[in-house]
Amino acid sequence: PKGVTLTHRNVLNNGFHIGELLGYTEEDTVVIPVPFFHCFGMVIGVIATVSHGSLAVIPARSFEPVSALRAVAATGATSLYGVPAMFIAMLARPEADELDLTTLRTGVMAGSTCPVEVMKKVIDRFHMSEVAICYGMTETAPVSTMTRRDDSLEVRTQTVGRTMPHVETKIVDPATGDVVPRGATGELCTRGYSVMLGYWDAPEKTAEVLDADGWMHSGDLASMDEDGSVRIEGRIKDLVIRGGENISPREVEEFLYTHPDIQDVQVVGVPDEKQGEAIKVFVVRKDASLSEDTVMRFCQDQLTGYKRPKYIE
Repeated sequence: PKGVTLTHRNVLNNGFHIGELLGYTEEDTVVIPVPFFHCFGMVIGVIATVSHGSLAVIPARSFEPVSALRAVAATGATSLYGVPAMFIAMLARPEADELDLTTLRTGVMAGSTCPVEVMKKVIDRFHMSEVAICYGMTETAPVSTMTRRDDSLEVRTQTVGRTMPHVETKIVDPATGDVVPRGATGELCTRGYSVMLGYWDAPEKTAEVLDADGWMHSGDLASMDEDGSVRIEGRIKDLVIRGGENISPREVEEFLYTHPDIQDVQVVGVPDEKQGEAIKVFVVRKDASLSEDTVMRFCQDQLTGYKRPKYIE
């Protein structure tokens, strides 16, 4: 962990533009179960809300799925926030179907990559037809790209949206620094008002990610569609390299989320004497009868050999 030095200019402008793109007015009520010590709660939550005269609702001292759902029903909230794991936890509760959540129209899912299947359920079961995906990092105050209210389901479930107003985005070859063609994968970089001053008392660490031209290098692999929508392909450092093959954990995770008995999943690389690294999958079950063998067979039927997990827990 490094201390990211943000300015009032960084966070106020970012929060304001997030609120603009969500269509916030004084008529909106926003349930914010994400922590306020984090940019999600502080900027996407508090500042987006306060800068538009909307009502912010804090459902509990820390996240608890039922309290968040009850807060929506009790206040007639129009917007609900969460990281994917929070939405997964809320969707798993019976209250998700018992309480009246029909006042919701929007919200934000951010903090980590949003699985397509989870996004579809949030739109369908929580009535959040205008829900936004925000992408960024603390170093960019935090949002660099965001889906728009009128984006199609495909754009909202497969991309992290387009560049924020008054910010620049480019995708470069990590080896050369050259901008790659549309559709090609490279490292996502951001420049503009949102970029941090630097890491607190750590100029050498700052220089590793913030170049002389003001571009913040994210460490994320991404591609950009013809319309400017950005697709996150994985982390440069997160790649599992198995026998010389580069595997994106996210690709395997997205596949496993399609299994009806899997609630949540995380893919990691573990040391392997023969291949250098092997894939290990951690699964949270919806159905207690789901076995490791069943998941393994599911993978064997549909995943290319080198992408199949060696271990499942």
